[in-house]
Amino acid sequence: MREFRERHIFIIGSKGIPANYGGFETFVDKLTEYKKDEEIIYHVACMSDNNNRFIYNDAWCFNVKSPDIGPARAIYYDIMALRRCIKEAKRLGVAPIIYVLACRIGPFIGYYKNIIHKMGGQLFVNPDGHEWKRSKWSKPVREYWKLSERLMVKHADLLICDSKGIEEYIQEDYKQYNPNTTFISYGAEFSKTDYSDEVCGYVDWCNKHQVQENNYYLIVGRFVPENNYETMIREFLKSNSNKDLVIITTENESFQNQLEEKLHYKQNPHVKFVGTVYDQKLLKRIREKAFAYIHGHEVGGTNPSLLEALGMTNLNLLLGVNFNKEVGENTALYWNKEDGNLAKLMNEVEKLPQEEIVELGIRAHNCIETAYSWDFIVNEYENLFLQVKEKQKVELCATQA
Repeated sequence: MREFRERHIFIIGSKGIPANYGGFETFVDKLTEYKKDEEIIYHVACMSDNNNRFIYNDAWCFNVKSPDIGPARAIYYDIMALRRCIKEAKRLGVAPIIYVLACRIGPFIGYYKNIIHKMGGQLFVNPDGHEWKRSKWSKPVREYWKLSERLMVKHADLLICDSKGIEEYIQEDYKQYNPNTTFISYGAEFSKTDYSDEVCGYVDWCNKHQVQENNYYLIVGRFVPENNYETMIREFLKSNSNKDLVIITTENESFQNQLEEKLHYKQNPHVKFVGTVYDQKLLKRIREKAFAYIHGHEVGGTNPSLLEALGMTNLNLLLGVNFNKEVGENTALYWNKEDGNLAKLMNEVEKLPQEEIVELGIRAHNCIETAYSWDFIVNEYENLFLQVKEKQKVELCATQA
């Protein structure tokens, strides 16, 4: 085994970098982009249709060819990526930290953990959110997710939770395993844009969708039931607002048809599904120019779209669950799913003085800059990785004494 001059971190579970979209993908992209300590070397698995290698953000990236076999594809990909990580760590002769994002491969992880430990390495896991609660999964798949989560918790040397609520859940629901956990949040960009509306495409975007700055509510997120689109659209329709409701989301024709049958929202020209926006400059400007952002996520930990909204949008209306309150604190206003609650809040915020809205925005921006900037988050991760390195040095010296 080599001397512990370097700290090799192998990351699996994201689709890879460079990131176009997605929470874990953006996390890995920023973790490598903002890297400070030269002793840390990242190795990143990327889902692909080939097995090529490349360097991005000074990270050693390797593609993992993964066939399209439906929901099982992600499980297959994680296992193949884990095998590649172990093989590469053996080739380099290093004691790796293997950091697994999400809990997809719990039934298999015990076997691989033993191999990692024999190499002097450690297994870190990010448990993500409550994936087993998502309605898109059938009952057998949800049962698999819950089992897999339990086994990942059982075998992890350390669970890095990006929400205090998730950390509390892990400690309570799996206390029989005495899980070793720590909290490091997800990060966000918080600097205001310094380019023109024309340059970033905002003018064209407004013209295309017939919206005006500071005259629309904004929703950004995956188009799934647990993000409470039905409640948000229904409440908007009940409100007295003459503003637009602009929804940036992925396509889900079946779910959209279900909502139309229940709400008949297509009869209201102010409800506008505008598709996805992958251009980050344009998305930042859309957030900045929104009258308010509405956040309905209630499954998972610290949500990337929430952090981005708090960093960019002055007025944020959040579903009042613990995950959202933990982040928003006193920088946002909260609603619940009771009939008429959000509609009432919309009517009230449209009467707020502009100085109060600006003050909320300043508090939200400062919150993100202080506790959720990528610079801060990456520093937290690097301190953790280097602490493990020092601990392994001590253990190696004790073994050789």
